[in-house]
Amino acid sequence: MKIADKNTSAVSLVREALAKAKKFAEYNAFISTDEKAALARAEEIDRKLAAGEKVGKLAGVPYALKDNYLSREGKTTAASKMLENFQAPVTATAVAKIEAEGAIMIGRTNLDAFAHGGSTENSYFGPTLNSHDKTRVAGGSSGGSAVAVALGIVPFALGTDTGGSIRQPAAFNGLVGLKPTYGTVSRYGVVATVSSTDTIGCLAADAADVELVMGIMAGRDAKDSTTLDDFWTAEPEDKKLNVGVIKDFMSEGVDADVKRCISEYAERLKQASHRVEEIEMPILKYSLAIYYIVNYAEIVSNLSRYDGVRYGYSADGAKTLSGLYGKSRDEGFMPENKRRIMLGNFVLSSGFFDAYYLKAQKARTLLIREYDKAFEKFDVLLCPVAPTPAFKLGANTDDPMKMYLEDVMTVPPSITGLPALAVPAGLAADGLPVGVQLIGPRRSDRRLLKLAKEAK
Repeated sequence: MKIADKNTSAVSLVREALAKAKKFAEYNAFISTDEKAALARAEEIDRKLAAGEKVGKLAGVPYALKDNYLSREGKTTAASKMLENFQAPVTATAVAKIEAEGAIMIGRTNLDAFAHGGSTENSYFGPTLNSHDKTRVAGGSSGGSAVAVALGIVPFALGTDTGGSIRQPAAFNGLVGLKPTYGTVSRYGVVATVSSTDTIGCLAADAADVELVMGIMAGRDAKDSTTLDDFWTAEPEDKKLNVGVIKDFMSEGVDADVKRCISEYAERLKQASHRVEEIEMPILKYSLAIYYIVNYAEIVSNLSRYDGVRYGYSADGAKTLSGLYGKSRDEGFMPENKRRIMLGNFVLSSGFFDAYYLKAQKARTLLIREYDKAFEKFDVLLCPVAPTPAFKLGANTDDPMKMYLEDVMTVPPSITGLPALAVPAGLAADGLPVGVQLIGPRRSDRRLLKLAKEAK
């Protein structure tokens, strides 16, 4: 990561990033760029450097912002028609923290609308293309952020991870992506998806850059009661680790190249003197069902604010209040948003609340206990990020269940609040990246990053 100094100007770094964003425009990684504001900030940092004034840890570093973070600069669309013209009145805490250290946002990246999806095909502004193969998906929902980094436009980008939305696009594009321990970074000023699993994270080309950015964003925020005290300053122990390879995610249904890359990564850990053995966790087969029931329920609650009255898109031609609600939501939401609203209302309805939502929350508790038990023996758990490398554009759009199954390996850490790190593990036979997922106990985020740096 190049930091502006007396030999490297912030303006030159920002101009280079903006030029690359234009060069790679066909990938549709960005919804918008803001050249004027970015260059103005860069000029201010260069002025401070010339005057010998203090600049931050990220002075002049250009970055990309997933377009579900609120910021006074530009519009926050969440890749939706509903918020196409929404001007945020506040700036997200995470954005304020990294910009206080001198980082410069050059543009807002594409995502699945309202972060509902796993491919960035469910965007009002069209899909983002994979950085290695333009016929394949970028992953989602932070696909635009991943591609912006993978193409070398910016050294890091911010994303959100609800059930794999940082880790999966990181894996599909050969990057490092962290879903931190739940509560590590404030969610204030970020469009809510599933409040009990939403996390704020970072994508970069290497673990050291992720660690630097996350350390700046971490810490308690009075505006978000779920935030934890800053544990990032504690150095991870320098010891050999017990690593458990999750056998349940290395079986039938997992691509042969994925299994090979994960096995090779585990072998590298052995060569670094870490102890590696298999672990069986049969309860994981229920995690996808648990996650999506909770997902639907919380999404329908979080989307209820978009009614065509308070803010966002308001449809023309409605003659009644209920007609305004219905028409605005019908025209403002994407098909996947509507699907989750309908299913969320179903699982929360009086006749099915106990059978679905309540049962899912009880099963969630059992899953948390199973992970706690596993971490009595192992320091880190290891498995693929996804069962396949990046799939073809359009391959899963007509089959929601097939699309949801792509999340089967990333949702368990999300519904249990655990940190999980996607790291490049190798390449499939066709040259597509494969990612390995490192999972640890709560607050062990830096241990995972340290292990990733050792096992390159």
